[in-house]
Amino acid sequence: MKYIGSCHCGDVQFEATGDLDKAIECNCSHCSKKGFLLWFVPRDQFVLQTPEDKLTTYTFNTHKIKHQFCARCGCAPFGFGEGPSGPIASVNLRCVEDIDLSAVEIQPVDGKSF
Repeated sequence: MKYIGSCHCGDVQFEATGDLDKAIECNCSHCSKKGFLLWFVPRDQFVLQTPEDKLTTYTFNTHKIKHQFCARCGCAPFGFGEGPSGPIASVNLRCVEDIDLSAVEIQPVDGKSF
């Protein structure tokens, strides 16, 4: 299924395709402070609909995920990284339109201990 998402102001828009059955909720300082619920999809199943110059990148700790956020409103709707099977996009489900988060299995991850 195809999902549509954006940042708060709408300058950054994207589409992600896949089976949305579970997401992770990481307790690291970055994810917990921002309230992320992350869904991972192969990078080729993610399409940025707006110019890349609308984005700013933030990395921390191991610098494995390039967190992307809107240069205007500061919202962080997704990131890019490397998964076991290749390039991935980590989609912040709180930035995806028309989904029922109560229907998604949320898997806790102890990122604080990494």
